[in-house]
Amino acid sequence: MCTVCGCAPGEAKIDGQDLIHDHHHHDHDQHHHDHAHDHHHGDDHSHVHVDGHTHHYGHGPAHAHAPGLSQSRMVEIEQNILSKNDSYADKNRAQFAAQSIFTLNLVSSPGSGKTTLLTRTLTDMKNDHSLYVIEGDQQTANDAERIRATKVPALQINTGKGCHLDAHMVGHGLESLGVADNSILFIENVGNLVCPAGFDLGEAHKVVILSVTEGEDKPLKYPDMFHAADIMILTKTDLLPYLDFDVEACLENARKINPKIKVFQLSSKTGEGMKDWYDWIEAQKNQMAATAANVLGE
Repeated sequence: MCTVCGCAPGEAKIDGQDLIHDHHHHDHDQHHHDHAHDHHHGDDHSHVHVDGHTHHYGHGPAHAHAPGLSQSRMVEIEQNILSKNDSYADKNRAQFAAQSIFTLNLVSSPGSGKTTLLTRTLTDMKNDHSLYVIEGDQQTANDAERIRATKVPALQINTGKGCHLDAHMVGHGLESLGVADNSILFIENVGNLVCPAGFDLGEAHKVVILSVTEGEDKPLKYPDMFHAADIMILTKTDLLPYLDFDVEACLENARKINPKIKVFQLSSKTGEGMKDWYDWIEAQKNQMAATAANVLGE
């Protein structure tokens, strides 16, 4: 359950099979990290019921309101959920490090061009790298089939009523997919700019994708996501001549939320800007491999 929206992961399936609620990682030394999840929910909102009682949404330690739950109980539930998720994320991270798997968590709104960007990336990089994909959607395997058409191994996770992937699902996916050592794993999260911001999957980087058709104020509307991501990709730049979209305003808004965010501007259709994205992936993967080699040499 997610205390932001109340979604439940009970219907999750991996390639059509019910998710088993336990999985085992290989015996590697676990890496422990402190994870802080900042939740900034914008302006406070009030809702007055017909019985005259007023609930101030956004007030109190939970920064949210749910019927029948006190603010303190909501905070307790969210802390328990995130703590358990972080434990699974640490195990995923340890396995990624042990196998030198460079992992990216791709997040966006529906319709941003996330899957198109991913299929173009896979097509252009598959001859030089070992690539894998974990695909997240509430229903259907449509996107996973698009990925598999590139001849890159892909595994579909359907979250059912859940609106995001969590580290437990990804751990199962990692085992089922059989990701090889020294590879690149792309996790395409469920289309949603809210809940995926708070769930660490063990990835090296959270990459938020924003298209020029969505509006330059998206970073301000969804600050948690743009705060959590350290990479932003501005897609569909080939459409800029036909749109009233202020690129500089968009970048300024993103940097108001996250001054350190790195930005790529590209078009999956024309290929403009894609090389910078590929070069960054390769550089990060090589850096990860070098770090692992240094650790083993000590």
